[in-house]
Amino acid sequence: VQLQACGGGLVQAGGSLRLSCAASGSIFSINNMGWYRQAPGKQRELVATITSGGSTNYADSVKGRFTISRDNAKNTVYLQMNSLKPEDTAMYYCNADISKPLLPLHRSHYWGQGTLVTVSS
Repeated sequence: VQLQACGGGLVQAGGSLRLSCAASGSIFSINNMGWYRQAPGKQRELVATITSGGSTNYADSVKGRFTISRDNAKNTVYLQMNSLKPEDTAMYYCNADISKPLLPLHRSHYWGQGTLVTVSS
């Protein structure tokens, strides 16, 4: 199983970006999916999560600006980021709880490779 994230880049403050992360490989089901970020010199932090049923959770710092969504048919999670601020600059990582066909009741946690978001002031 692999998670492939894309969509990062350089944007001015106030701008928008949309991140995507697609899961591929031998997949039986995907439960929670989410986005985390890590700024230089800081710990990785939660940005947003979404359950298979569509329930969402956001960090206070991004509420009202970021929207997480998913397409279950495509095994893909998205993060729409609006009104970006310089403090949103970080490497963004997607993750997902995935079970495989041979062990459908066992979920493992997978991480994508990260996509860099840089917001200039």
